[in-house]
Amino acid sequence: MKYLLYILLMFPVIALAQDEIKGTILETNQKNKSTPLFGANVYWLNTTVGTTTDFDGNFTIPYTKEYKKLIVSYVGFKTDTLTISSSKNVRHVLEATRDLEEVMITSRKQATSKSYLKASNTFTVSSKELLKAACCNLSESFETNPSIDVNFADAVTGTRQIKMLGLTSPYLLIATENIPSIRGASQAFGLSFIPGTWVESIQITKGAGTVVTGFESIAGQINAELVKPSTDDRLFVNVYGASNQRLELNTHFNTKLSEKWDTGVYLHGNTHNEKHDVNDDGFLDMPIYNQINVMNRWQYTNPEKGFVSFINLKYLNDEKQTGQLDFNPETDKGTTRSWGSEIDTERYEVSAKMGYVNPEIPWQSIGVQAAFSSHNQDSYFGLNTYNIKQNSLYSNAMYNSIIGDSRSKFKTGLSYTYDHYNEMVNASDYGRTETSVGAFFEYAFDNLDDINITAGLRVDTHNVLGTFITPRVHARYSPWAKSALRASFGRGKRSASIFAENQSVFATSRAINIVNAGGELYGLDPEIAWNYGISFLQGFNVFSRKADVTIDYYRTDFQNQVVVDFENPQVVSFYNLVGDSYANSFQVEFNYNMFEGFDTRLAYKYYDVQTQYGSEKLEKPLVPKHRFFANAAYETPIQAGSGAHWKFDATYNWLGKQRFSSTATNPLLYQLSEYSPSVGTLNVQVTKVFSPKFEVYLGGENVTNVQQDNPILGSDDPFGPYFDTTFVYGPIYGSNYYAGLRFKIQ
Repeated sequence: MKYLLYILLMFPVIALAQDEIKGTILETNQKNKSTPLFGANVYWLNTTVGTTTDFDGNFTIPYTKEYKKLIVSYVGFKTDTLTISSSKNVRHVLEATRDLEEVMITSRKQATSKSYLKASNTFTVSSKELLKAACCNLSESFETNPSIDVNFADAVTGTRQIKMLGLTSPYLLIATENIPSIRGASQAFGLSFIPGTWVESIQITKGAGTVVTGFESIAGQINAELVKPSTDDRLFVNVYGASNQRLELNTHFNTKLSEKWDTGVYLHGNTHNEKHDVNDDGFLDMPIYNQINVMNRWQYTNPEKGFVSFINLKYLNDEKQTGQLDFNPETDKGTTRSWGSEIDTERYEVSAKMGYVNPEIPWQSIGVQAAFSSHNQDSYFGLNTYNIKQNSLYSNAMYNSIIGDSRSKFKTGLSYTYDHYNEMVNASDYGRTETSVGAFFEYAFDNLDDINITAGLRVDTHNVLGTFITPRVHARYSPWAKSALRASFGRGKRSASIFAENQSVFATSRAINIVNAGGELYGLDPEIAWNYGISFLQGFNVFSRKADVTIDYYRTDFQNQVVVDFENPQVVSFYNLVGDSYANSFQVEFNYNMFEGFDTRLAYKYYDVQTQYGSEKLEKPLVPKHRFFANAAYETPIQAGSGAHWKFDATYNWLGKQRFSSTATNPLLYQLSEYSPSVGTLNVQVTKVFSPKFEVYLGGENVTNVQQDNPILGSDDPFGPYFDTTFVYGPIYGSNYYAGLRFKIQ
């Protein structure tokens, strides 16, 4: 703690007097409408001080009186030199280059962007990347990303589970527009409640996150930015259909009400009512379901006064049924005639955020966020009943400014959370209320030439977890051009919702055993872990084409963990860690633009995740030690006048063997080998863009038709002692082909 305070105090003292300039870089489209230009280079003439614009075309760059000429450049556009005499905001439109004959100049929006300048290891996934696959909700949006692992949580509910750094999603802070949203009751299915078309971009941070959003993050943070009514299409329609009889419809309606107010209505519906049993085990390979999801979004923008605000109103109704083919809820629910499950979820959300930037002093800003949600799930799995209702309130107020100059910035604020749970497992009541009040301070020293440091500290008082301190530190150093060496460390603490986060245990015949340690949460103590990481990013040219390589290593050490122990095949036990538990993650990633329009991405990942289970330290089940990833994307040149072109995408994932939890005490018929076989899947998609208004796409998931043998243990006797649906290591359903269209009016 002493050294952290030294860091916070040292940099303001050595910093020089300096302001900053904020601005927006735009381009003019075919309709002479100015739109943000992402990735434009902005730098001071004859210096190495520079930056790039974000997805909204915005940038911030240090400024001193010695800086006079600001250079703005982008491939395919004229390079402009702007004369700067004060620190006022800049708004500039770049002009496309033209020869004597008329040509169409277009810029390719990067699908995934990595910053050489940020202290944290954060990369941004744009909507273009999301369109590479049939990502109809957020849980399906990471298939083309090597940093996120996606697998099914069990063989019946169709729930996709994501992992990062070898740890499951409860150890990530998942937010929507920086408001924590996938937590508590929504952990199991919440990612499927955010439609992919609503997402404008996703920011993924590896390792310790920021203290601003809370204390719960351990392995990283995922933040989804939603589309904005002021910049989204006036009308957007997406229709999707798949060979497995899955149908989806997404529509956006956006209206400009006045100079300052915009609003949008976003509708999402999906349905699947066909029963499939490809592997002939008598169980549905995927649930039948219906979902309705509605959002009304309001945006207020007043750049003259420095205000921007968003208000979101959401409603969701999601109904799932799964189990044996002949299961009929009307007659079989609660009986042993046929095994089945129903999961009905209704959710309401209201959120608001307001930002104010002082027009006269642009480095001073205030942000306020508030959100309320009500999540109600009624469900049963065979003879197990699980119902949970969570009412949550979240609020956060933050002030941003500088210390001496714009290279020394800080954020400080207060936060408050309230969570009330009504939770019933069969006849047992696990209801509780959790509240916390926190204060945070985050200091950032930003010398774009070679170094940044972000150091944060927050203090929280929680009615269950007590009063505790959360430190987080990120640092970046650039030893040479186009390089970024990063390091980070941080602490996280969380209360584990053991049933909401592990609902797959109900789809087994296992007895549930909680080893009471006298703690406040299910008799258990909270989870505490430290995360440490180092990463190196290097950009370079190969045969005059852009390339980059990233190498990173992260380690998570648990001081305390709620261990979910499946090693006795008749029991699942929850208890606090006694011994070691850690996750080591190593990844190397290579990106290369081989020729115009053709991008490749290769990645290799190694995991070493081990936990003390009773008297033995074992590999965590169903975590492959080795993973190989490859993605290739090609876009043909855009035709002048019509805007027509083709897009081709292919993604290959190979997973090494994965350890099964022990089945050694089962009869031979219900025993599994120690490890699963390796598995490889290939997804492909072709998109034909006819014009900026209309496109169609065709694709295939798991086109090599890989299927896991016997994904349900004891499927012949689902009410017997050996029934278990949790041994899932690969695809359950074979190949799936789909088609869709997108229509938009800008």
